[in-house]
Amino acid sequence: MKFVLISKDEEIIESAQEAYGTHYSLTVYKNWSLALAECKGADLMFVDIVATINEPGKIQGYEDFAAAKLSNETSNPIPLVAIALPTDYEIDSMVGWPGFVIAMWHRPVDAKRFRQASGYV
Repeated sequence: MKFVLISKDEEIIESAQEAYGTHYSLTVYKNWSLALAECKGADLMFVDIVATINEPGKIQGYEDFAAAKLSNETSNPIPLVAIALPTDYEIDSMVGWPGFVIAMWHRPVDAKRFRQASGYV
């Protein structure tokens, strides 16, 4: 299986690497546009919403990510798991699209959670 993770959080990245180790393919991106450009063949994508935020407190970066993922023929069909903002993170709004994510994970995210996600596909 091939997994794509978009995150800048070292703890989340380490948890995914621990979970998938040598058993699966995991590619980590800190830049979501690069991830969308290179996600061909992925079975599942994870996005840390914090990694999409361009301006603190503004959800626009996540909206830009969503629009780009949905309009890209390669990335659109890849199931997406979103990693929620920290509970104390102040944001101007939160949007959603029906069927856009298959799961929303709350923090903290550990290796066990990533291992369980292989059952999603």
